Amino acid sequence: MYTVPRYLKKELLNKIRPGKVVVLYGPRQVGKTTLMQELLRSFPPEEVLVVSGENKDVEGWLSSQSIETLRHFIGTKTLLAIDEAQKVAHIGLNLKLIVDHFPQVRVFVTGSSSFEISQKLGDPLVGRQWEYYLFPMAQLELKEYEPLHISRAQLPQKLILGSYPEVLSLQDREDKMQLLIGLVENYLYKDILEFQDIRKADKIHDLLRLIAFQIGKEVSLNELGTQLHLDLRTVERYLDLLEKVFILKKIRGFSRNLRKEITKNARYYFLDNGIRNAVIRNFNSLENRQDVGELWENYVVAERLKKQHYYKKWASFYFWRTYDQKEIDWVEESEGSLSGYEIKWSEKKRRVPALWKETYPHATYTVISPENYLEFIT
Repeated sequence: MYTVPRYLKKELLNKIRPGKVVVLYGPRQVGKTTLMQELLRSFPPEEVLVVSGENKDVEGWLSSQSIETLRHFIGTKTLLAIDEAQKVAHIGLNLKLIVDHFPQVRVFVTGSSSFEISQKLGDPLVGRQWEYYLFPMAQLELKEYEPLHISRAQLPQKLILGSYPEVLSLQDREDKMQLLIGLVENYLYKDILEFQDIRKADKIHDLLRLIAFQIGKEVSLNELGTQLHLDLRTVERYLDLLEKVFILKKIRGFSRNLRKEITKNARYYFLDNGIRNAVIRNFNSLENRQDVGELWENYVVAERLKKQHYYKKWASFYFWRTYDQKEIDWVEESEGSLSGYEIKWSEKKRRVPALWKETYPHATYTVISPENYLEFIT
């Protein structure tokens, strides 16, 4: 695996303490288990109990809802680490019992599907948990270990193959492509199919393919439903689930009630370019592609989301477009300030849309290109 330290490691170590459950979410194969193992090395081995929710024997203990059963299971350990905790029935209630009745025990859990583990942790752990999200490797995690000229030289590869830790660690391009295709075929939809009782994996895949060809464009759910022969509510449900297993990110249109602004449809971005390209089975180099602009926009958006999350820059994200085709790719609203960003692969100078400037005179406007992107995402 890639050896660059993950950004969250230090904060997670500080948060693992009695009285709280630390929850680490993230897509499958993104490095949650590896990070958990690194964290646990900071504690005396004799104090640590590490289990997997996928182990049926363990599941029986941890779903017991019995204080005595849990006491017998934990024994003298002071740190309980549960990998893939979403597999354990009643995990929220049982963790609440541990927090409330075992004041010396620290708890750290991972989960690869937010809809399942959030539902199970939900109400029982209100006020008792810290939540964190682990994304594919962020450029901000690489910046201290990767010289600037290397970062720029490797940008085309990241636009094509993405930033999953194992993808970055492999040397052979064919191995990288094979790994990504394996992720899509074997892991990508696993949580949705297991926990939501969805039988039509082909429909999920076809939906993602359609989304992959609409990066940077508004998505019509009605059109998706027609193409997939699914009703509107099913399309909405599938898209919501794809967000909750950390494959897609939904971005809404920005408006302050100007009648010309479009807000009905949303845009969707993949949280990793490599997954997007694996879904459409296209790993061609940039010079042989027609979608370089879309790849660039998706990459910058995904990296910006990582930065804002890891640095705790709480902001609302939007796109902006009017009915007469004036648009801004990325809009951020934070603490009363409004910023617009045009994400363009070409370096041609672009003027701020007059209507944006007129409607939001105090908002900023910046073009993000390969010349200045690193500051924007790190």
